Amino acid sequence: MSEERRPIVLWPVYFEAGKSRSKGRRVPVHLAVKGMTAEELLKAARAAGFQADLDSKAKHPSHWFESSGRVLVFTREKKSTVVRKVAVQLKSMKAERATR
Repeated sequence: MSEERRPIVLWPVYFEAGKSRSKGRRVPVHLAVKGMTAEELLKAARAAGFQADLDSKAKHPSHWFESSGRVLVFTREKKSTVVRKVAVQLKSMKAERATR
């Protein structure tokens, strides 16, 4: 039986250093970044090797008043694995940009 690739939703709040875990952050503080956008998240997901699409008009259910956007990642991997790989890529992208 062939399992189809299912979309995993990634919200910018998952990676935001200014948020607590109870406010939606899903990565450890050492992997979190400040001031992230859905576009940067899309670039990081693609750089991590995932097929990803941007939904720029989406609003996180807990933050319905902010139009942050979301990224849909198509993979068979667990969501926690995807979040961690994208977080590592985001951190390296931010560090690379800071050294320029």
